[in-house]
Amino acid sequence: MRINRLTQALLFGLLAASNAAAATSSQPNILLILADDLGYSDLGAFGGEINTPQLDTLAKANLQLTSMYAAPTCSPTRSMLMSGTDHHLAGLGTMAEALMPFQKGHPGYEGYLNQQVYSMPQLLQNGGYDTMMVGKWHLGLTPEQGPAARGFQQSFSMLEGGASHFKPRADEPSKIEQVHYVENGKAVEVPDDFYSTDFYTDKLISYMKNTRKDGKPFFAYAAYTAPHWPLQAPDAYLDKYKGRYDKGYDSVRTARIEQMKKLGLLPADFTAARPIPANPHLPGWEQLTPEQQQAEARKMEIYAAMVDNLDHNIGRLLDYLRESGQYDNTLIVFMSDNGAAGENHSQWYPNGKHTDNSLANLGRINSEVDYGVRWAEVSAAPFHLFKSTTAEGGISVPAIVKMPKAMARQGRLSEVARVDDLLPTFLAVAGLPLPAADADKHAITGKSMLAMLSGKQEQAQQPVLAGELFGNAYYREGNMKLLGMRPRAGFGDAPQPPKWTLYDLSKDRGETNDLAAAQPEQVKRMQQAWGAYTKQVGVVFPPAAQAKAD
Repeated sequence: MRINRLTQALLFGLLAASNAAAATSSQPNILLILADDLGYSDLGAFGGEINTPQLDTLAKANLQLTSMYAAPTCSPTRSMLMSGTDHHLAGLGTMAEALMPFQKGHPGYEGYLNQQVYSMPQLLQNGGYDTMMVGKWHLGLTPEQGPAARGFQQSFSMLEGGASHFKPRADEPSKIEQVHYVENGKAVEVPDDFYSTDFYTDKLISYMKNTRKDGKPFFAYAAYTAPHWPLQAPDAYLDKYKGRYDKGYDSVRTARIEQMKKLGLLPADFTAARPIPANPHLPGWEQLTPEQQQAEARKMEIYAAMVDNLDHNIGRLLDYLRESGQYDNTLIVFMSDNGAAGENHSQWYPNGKHTDNSLANLGRINSEVDYGVRWAEVSAAPFHLFKSTTAEGGISVPAIVKMPKAMARQGRLSEVARVDDLLPTFLAVAGLPLPAADADKHAITGKSMLAMLSGKQEQAQQPVLAGELFGNAYYREGNMKLLGMRPRAGFGDAPQPPKWTLYDLSKDRGETNDLAAAQPEQVKRMQQAWGAYTKQVGVVFPPAAQAKAD
């Protein structure tokens, strides 16, 4: 007997309500914390020198994931996070800001989280959860595309992908000041003393307090915008790292890699990725004048201050959970949305009329600087390249998981997982089913991590992962990774055919030893598998490349 869609939807709703009623008393809370552009080695627990005691303690006492992956940039990752499926299916085949003429109008390239995928907060709400979020949305600008329309009962969000961390100026035409804040779907202004990380924390704690009386578990999503460009921090943090980075890029990067080896995150004989060779357009530390070195060191000081402040605010969230007696019964996941950000934002976000990037004002209101490729290479240590690429430095992210007390575990997990695995994991922890097949929606393709996180996985899974963004590509099968990097990796340029290289990540996660010439049959087979993936998810290529592929 064929069940029509309306009947199917009603049955699923009744099932969800039944599950919610039965499981609410035992369902854990879920707190998802997403940092923005945080590099793999920025936290102390991952080898960094920045002061991050809250996250370091969380990692030491719980689970530290060393092989967690995301998409190469923010909105594709966020679409995978919210939908549990590939970003090409979810509407962010590319970032909305980078949508090319040949991609417009194609399914999966809508530039917002489309209606052809399930929504994490909606599924959890159907399953008996109070749902709330604060921070960066970056999955659509209109009311019907915002968080209130996709299942968040309480939300305070910035709709765009980047903005000043202080209150925007009404008289400033700079793009980072022209942003939209909405609370529960309605436009709002931020207060005069607004600093993004502090404010979002205040707001989320207020939401959690407001929902306690109804007795339901909560799903809270803290989508922080730190440490995303522009580099800005509260005055109390600005000079905390003064002088820490005066020795330059290589000194800090080497120290981080050595610390990672000391911590056991890397084997003693690990070969780290090589930085991009110095050239006139990308000088090394020694090629800079003393004045340039001073400015570069200051940028990293501010970046560290932002990460330090982020850690402090995450500590505030954890303190609230402890004080309210909810900590033990809360699943907490922390991760970054992509690798360290090496792009030059001034290409797309010109300075405004009030911009003041003088050395004395860096990090304060009206400052609009990023920290550039060289510091991104430090943050991405020990990996190859950074955000916007499919190299390990672009898609490997730090991740920490605290299980509810009944399933508590401690240690490091090297098993491979990806951001689209979180939705099915949350449903599994909550005792909720994956949604039924629906002709109008793509299936959730991520896999639950619960067996891995709870220590019940009989043997390590051999991962098969694939991805594409801006013409950069990868296909991973077990430990073998086929990496396709187009000649000029960047944001918004028409994709060019990638140059294919092959790495054995079990021996060479730094991607230093290309095996492509020695294993041509392996390359060919994996290229074909990657091609099948692109057809499955609907990757749209430039017309000339598409004709060649066909």
